[in-house]
Amino acid sequence: MCGIVGIVEYAAAEPSITDHLLGRMSDRLAHRGPDDAGTWVAPNRRCGLGFRRLAIIDLSPAGHQPMTTPDGRYTIVFNGEIYNHRELRAELEALGYRYRSRTDTETILYGYAAWGEGVFERMHGMWALAIWDDHTGELVCARDRIGKKPFYWWHRDGRFIFASEIKAILEHPACTREVEWEELPTYLCFSMTSHERTLFRGIAKLPAAHLLRLRSNGELELRQYWVPRYRPEVGKLSLPEAQEEILRLLRQAIADRMMSDVPFGVFLSGGLDSSINVALMAELMDRPVDTFTVGFQGLEHYNEHAYARRVSKLFGTAHHEVLITDRDALPVLEQLVWHEDEPNGDPVCIPLFFLAQLTRASGTIVIQVGEGSDEQFVGYPWMLREWRLWRRWWRMYQKLPQPLRQALYVIVKPFFQQRGAYRALDYVRRSAANDPLYWGGGVDLVPVYLELLLTRQWAELTQLPRRYAQKLHDRAAAALPDPTLLQQMVWYEFQHRLPELLLMRVDKITMAHSVEARVPFLDYRLVEFTLNLPDHLRLPDGKTPKLLLKRAAERILPGDIIYRPKQGFAAPVDVWMRTVWHDYAKQTILDSYFVRNGIISRFAVQHLFYLLKHKQQRLGKSIYALLNLTLWHRRFFGDC
Repeated sequence: MCGIVGIVEYAAAEPSITDHLLGRMSDRLAHRGPDDAGTWVAPNRRCGLGFRRLAIIDLSPAGHQPMTTPDGRYTIVFNGEIYNHRELRAELEALGYRYRSRTDTETILYGYAAWGEGVFERMHGMWALAIWDDHTGELVCARDRIGKKPFYWWHRDGRFIFASEIKAILEHPACTREVEWEELPTYLCFSMTSHERTLFRGIAKLPAAHLLRLRSNGELELRQYWVPRYRPEVGKLSLPEAQEEILRLLRQAIADRMMSDVPFGVFLSGGLDSSINVALMAELMDRPVDTFTVGFQGLEHYNEHAYARRVSKLFGTAHHEVLITDRDALPVLEQLVWHEDEPNGDPVCIPLFFLAQLTRASGTIVIQVGEGSDEQFVGYPWMLREWRLWRRWWRMYQKLPQPLRQALYVIVKPFFQQRGAYRALDYVRRSAANDPLYWGGGVDLVPVYLELLLTRQWAELTQLPRRYAQKLHDRAAAALPDPTLLQQMVWYEFQHRLPELLLMRVDKITMAHSVEARVPFLDYRLVEFTLNLPDHLRLPDGKTPKLLLKRAAERILPGDIIYRPKQGFAAPVDVWMRTVWHDYAKQTILDSYFVRNGIISRFAVQHLFYLLKHKQQRLGKSIYALLNLTLWHRRFFGDC
């Protein structure tokens, strides 16, 4: 895992590419790569690349980047891991390529020389990379299939700049800091920005599974290089056959992700996903697995230590734990917004920060995590809730004439508002507006509350989340021929919340401590298999979350771990925002740039705190999202 930066100037009025500037940009990413640093400038000075290295494979100087082919044509900067690089290396050596290192970076470089863009479809792993072609003057950039690694870019006035993190792009003197206001309601509604843009005007994201080609004349070509394969044979499997295939694919994924020349371990909550990671890793190791757990002192409801210790004892792991309090967590909030680059409304960033810190302090550099399982196996309560809602009520209600549904919405709106039932009201609004039912699991401040939160001058922005949700729904509906609602829900999560909230959370916070996180549940071969699962296999009894995965796990885990109630990895922000953080959070948000300048309503903020404290509504996460936005603007804009 590393940090990459780059500049291409094809028509810039004032050339800027120097080793000094590239070094300054890449130094902003020193936490991503404390082991080595490098810069490279093309002979014609049209391209410059910078790199910070976290050494995982081939720890010798031979792994130094930027790396160039012997003929000088191609130069690469690469962040990630390619788990099948040895197999690809054998093919390339048979074609006559001679290696100077044991790195996967060199395999990508020669693979691109041999197969062009086709190399990305051959690669298994996670990556964000850029390759400069000195013969054609073109730059090719790519992000992995699922979006595990970040890639940001800026393009203006004959200049293209990219980096692993936004803060490195902002080091370039041509990049001015402005808020992208059209992304503000997307963040407020979904806890994250879209999969294409950021909250910094002019700075975009390369979406997952996409290539970007910058031609020598400055023309940009953006295309998706991977979509999940349609596999009709999956629907013909029996339940035992599906269970066996899932376990086989997981074993393969975990074995692949044990490729490392440095110590590795597992984040262990004691839940199903992390316990599967431990069990399958233990099968493959001749030493104890290193496991890491975080909890909250005095808040046992949020802790899973007992289950984590049970799994640790069962598999003989070398177990490490850390307990944190609200007093530990509060000082790191401003560090989090710096490492996140743009607001991330998920308070799990807090315990994750301490967990990654513990991991690095133990000497472990690579960690396996459980993200991606709940999306594939319907593990989230909102997925089941909305699937049932669609089957039992939504389809019939949608048959009513739209004018009638709109009239009913107008009638019930004041009653729902009086009770503070804004999320329930938004379902009625979605029906009245013919919006999709499913908006994913990231939704915090729904459009009916945005109408109150954003002041009248900014009211037109409240419609933007609707358009974005429809766009994601349309893309999900096109993923497979005649997909079921459950299949669409899975792919909806994979397009937005998973890569832009959860995986960015994992990447940015673990890399804050120079730790590489690997995600076996998101091996693309497993993803293709599970996306094709019909409903009767994905949800065998129609009601039990993750039942298919639980049955598959019966061969490797005890029943009390598999079938215990889901607790989830969470931070106690409802408790903290009602009590010890209440006055700090409220005053910080009310004093923010957004409230002072009439963008966010003072009354709406106060109303949120009232509903949280006096109506006992679970709005801690929504308030955390506003606090995160406030601290982000203060950190990057000086709050002016």
